[in-house]
Amino acid sequence: MSARLMQGNEAIAEGALRAGVRFFGGYPITPSTEIAEGMAKMLPKVGGTFVQMEDEIASMGVVLGASLAGKKVLTASSGPGISLKQELIGYASAAEIPVVIVNVQRVGPSTGQPTAPSQGDVMQARWGTHGDHSIIVLSPWSVHEAFDIAVRAVNYAERFRTPVILLTDEIVGHLRENVELPETVEIYPRRAPKITRAEGYQPYTPDEDLVPNVANFGDGYHIHVTGLIHDETGFPVGSPKVTREAIKRMHDKIDNAADEIIDVQTEMMEDAEFAVLAYGGTARTAYEAVLSARKRGIKVGFIRLVTIFPFANKIIRELSSKLRGLIVAELNYGQLVNEVERAVGGQCPVNLCAKYDMTIFEPEEIETAIDEMIAEVGK
Repeated sequence: MSARLMQGNEAIAEGALRAGVRFFGGYPITPSTEIAEGMAKMLPKVGGTFVQMEDEIASMGVVLGASLAGKKVLTASSGPGISLKQELIGYASAAEIPVVIVNVQRVGPSTGQPTAPSQGDVMQARWGTHGDHSIIVLSPWSVHEAFDIAVRAVNYAERFRTPVILLTDEIVGHLRENVELPETVEIYPRRAPKITRAEGYQPYTPDEDLVPNVANFGDGYHIHVTGLIHDETGFPVGSPKVTREAIKRMHDKIDNAADEIIDVQTEMMEDAEFAVLAYGGTARTAYEAVLSARKRGIKVGFIRLVTIFPFANKIIRELSSKLRGLIVAELNYGQLVNEVERAVGGQCPVNLCAKYDMTIFEPEEIETAIDEMIAEVGK
């Protein structure tokens, strides 16, 4: 297999296509546009459909419609566009519609700095749409992993019938690396009804894993889809009992599989007294900073979150119990650090190393944060 020089955004498009995506609806926005360009080129060659809609709201609506009709779907945008998609992301959560949403983050809020890297949409990814809802958020740090994560995101969307957010950033999105892609990938098929209409099929009856097997539109089943709280028939029910059960099931179907979904990379943690936690493009710089500090004799380890949500509470709690201090490096004013601090639960100090000035981290900046924490703890 020969190596290919690919951009992160290109790898996401390639991974989604290989995972079975056959419909893309989107609207161009920096720095995600290469994903749309890639899908526009590749989808017609495999019998798929590319549609550029009039705006981000419409592009979210059209992919949900295509998903309900049986297609694996993808849409991609950046901060302002993701904000516009939020109402329909909530609809997908409530109606349990499989969809993958790529957010190639840039500096915000509002129009912000369109071409500048950021990680300022972490909390938006979790709580951007209103109400109690579950969601899966994944973040790659390399071009090859962008491909792998795209495949995984499509599979998770189908398996759990949920929106999955592929949360990358301008660093990884526009990074170019030589990669060797696998010949085949594992593909999770669209879930299908297990019983017929005559046998009493109801679209939202949960399977053993609490995920319903909703039939595709056009397959001969009677289906009602709504964003209102509904029972197993799919029709709205104004009942406290049904509401409680529906919201809990939508959370439990993901929480029960959290140990499988959560992916955390650790390096040099066996003897670590301190650690740097990062994700996405920032993790690349953090890793270099840790290696440099190690060369100076500092016992520091590296923690990278591949899965952002569900959050790795148990893993962070266990790792932090052996540390004297933990630094969270993120390209924003400080968002995921609050989740980390909550998971640590006071077992060690947690310091934020933040940057939000349009530029990426230099390894020396994170290494300085390591030295400052050592000085602080040593007092």
